Amino acid sequence: MKGLFISVLALAFIGSFPILISAEGNLASRAIRLPDMMIDSAELTLSSSQFELETGKYYRWRIVHDGGEEFQILAPDLFRNAWIGQVVIEELEVKPLGMHSVEFDDEGTIDIWFVPIRPGNFDFWVVGYEDRGLAGTFVVR
Repeated sequence: MKGLFISVLALAFIGSFPILISAEGNLASRAIRLPDMMIDSAELTLSSSQFELETGKYYRWRIVHDGGEEFQILAPDLFRNAWIGQVVIEELEVKPLGMHSVEFDDEGTIDIWFVPIRPGNFDFWVVGYEDRGLAGTFVVR
């Protein structure tokens, strides 16, 4: 009974102070453009393989594929720990509820607009080529 009284007293004390929460502006506007990630299917290289990000900032990740081979890019941990605003594929917008990967069947460009919500190191890779250089990391602080 004494523990219950102390809990109620603590809640009353905390409840007597106003909680100041403030957010200004539109978080999902004016995205920070990450360096374009070019996939060279002949050389099996990525032009950028590490990205430094901050939680709560809006980013645009552009992936450009030369079309030499069909590639699926997985980034499941990043996508699970970020709010995905939209995916733009050749000027067509998709507003997903969640994502696991994107896939290129031919040459093209995919833009992913997102806000990381948790810090950590999140790997991405091209399925079947992760040990041959087609892999990288998002470092989110």
